[in-house]
Amino acid sequence: MALKLDGRQLAAEIEERLQAAVERCSKSAGRPPGLAVLRVGDDPASGVYVANKEKACSRIGIASYGAHLPASSTQEQVLDTINSLNADERVDGILLQLPLPAHLDEGPLIAAIDPDKDADGLHTFNLGRLLKGELGPRSCTPAGVMALLRRHALPLEGRRAVVVGRSILVGQPMALMLQAANATVTVAHSRTRELERVTREAEVLVVAAGRPRMIGAEHLSPGAVVVDVGIHRLPLPPDAPEGAKAKLCGDVRAEEIEELVSALSPVPGGVGPMTVAMLLVNTVVAWCHRHGLDHGLDDLVV
Repeated sequence: MALKLDGRQLAAEIEERLQAAVERCSKSAGRPPGLAVLRVGDDPASGVYVANKEKACSRIGIASYGAHLPASSTQEQVLDTINSLNADERVDGILLQLPLPAHLDEGPLIAAIDPDKDADGLHTFNLGRLLKGELGPRSCTPAGVMALLRRHALPLEGRRAVVVGRSILVGQPMALMLQAANATVTVAHSRTRELERVTREAEVLVVAAGRPRMIGAEHLSPGAVVVDVGIHRLPLPPDAPEGAKAKLCGDVRAEEIEELVSALSPVPGGVGPMTVAMLLVNTVVAWCHRHGLDHGLDDLVV
C-alpha cells in the first residue's frame, strides 16, 4: 500500500505554527497580519474556496479584508480595488481569486498587485525571484507540494521528476522548485507525444493537467512517488437519489495505482489543504518582513 501524503494533517501542523507565530509577534507588530481575497462574480467553486480561506485565517489570527465585487465589474473597478488594497497598511497579502468573469483580463490585474503583497506568488516579479532562486512569495500549490515531499522525507536530489502540466499557476513554478531541489525535471503537457513513455521515466510524478482521471497504471513505473494536484467533481449518474453529492476525483486514477506506487497524495485531502496553508504562510511571512520580525518558518519558504 502506498504511503499517504496527507495534506490535511500537515496543513493542521502548519496552522499551529502560524498561530504561534501570530501570537508571538502581534504585540511587536501592533496589529495582526491581514489578508485580502478579492472575488469577482458568483462562481460557486470560488465562493467555497474563498470561504475556506477566510475560515483558515480566522483559525490562526489573520484578519480578513476581502472584497466581493459583482460579475459586472469593469477592469477599471477591479484595478481600483487592487490599488486600494495595495495602499492599505493593514493588508500584508492580496489574492485575486480565479477564474474571473470572461470580460476581465487577469494578467494586468495580477501585475497591479504589489509584489510584496502577492500572497499567491503569481506576479511576474515573484516568478522571476523563483527563477533566480531569490526569496519571495511562492505560488501556493507547488510550494505546498514541496512541503508535502519534505514532510515525508522523500528525496529529490538526483531523482528524475516529471511534471504533467505547464500552467503558470502550477506546472511551471513546480518544475522550477523541483529543479532548485536538484531533481532532473521534464515538463510534459497535452501535446506531449508518447506521454506514457515520458511519465514511466519518473521517480517523482506531479500531475497538474486539469483533466480528470488522465493518468493510470500504464503511465507509471513501480515505486514512483505520485502527487495528484487535480480536483474535479464527477457528474452524478442519472439514477442518483435526490440530494446525492457528486464525488471528487483527481487527475490520477488512484484505485489503479495505489498498489504500484510508493507514495500517493489523496484527492481530496492531499494538495488542496496545502495550497491554503501556503497562502497563510506567505501572508504571515510578508507581515513579519514588514515589521522586521523573525517568523521561524524558514523550512516552509522554498
